[in-house]
Amino acid sequence: MSFWKCYYHIVFATKYRAPIIEPSFEAVIYGEIRQKATRFGSTIYAVNGTEDHIHIASTIPPSVAVARWIGEIKGASSRAVNTTFELETKFQWQSGYGVLTFGELRLPRVVAYVNNQKSHHTTGKINNRLEQIEE
Repeated sequence: MSFWKCYYHIVFATKYRAPIIEPSFEAVIYGEIRQKATRFGSTIYAVNGTEDHIHIASTIPPSVAVARWIGEIKGASSRAVNTTFELETKFQWQSGYGVLTFGELRLPRVVAYVNNQKSHHTTGKINNRLEQIEE
């Protein structure tokens, strides 16, 4: 086993940034993200979002490509929503995402930012750098 500490702040949005993440979806999405991340050997420190996007504070092992990790997390969570709920339109994530690395000392700040997503967006006190998604 190798020693590593690789921290990531990840953000991705619904297809066309449609405001479709209902409160009932959150437990399914966040639960599936946590389960899938654990299978990769990742730790999820925080996951939260709004009706059109989510944020994750996580570790990703250096043996796993970040793009693969995000793709599989997005795939598993959208599949979970689509199999749990009867929807008129299939739930989908957009193809892009934002990812930033950060040091261990910043972990409490990033976790607080993720955990307070709804408040940040309600009050307009967002960090533009942490909200950036390549579409």
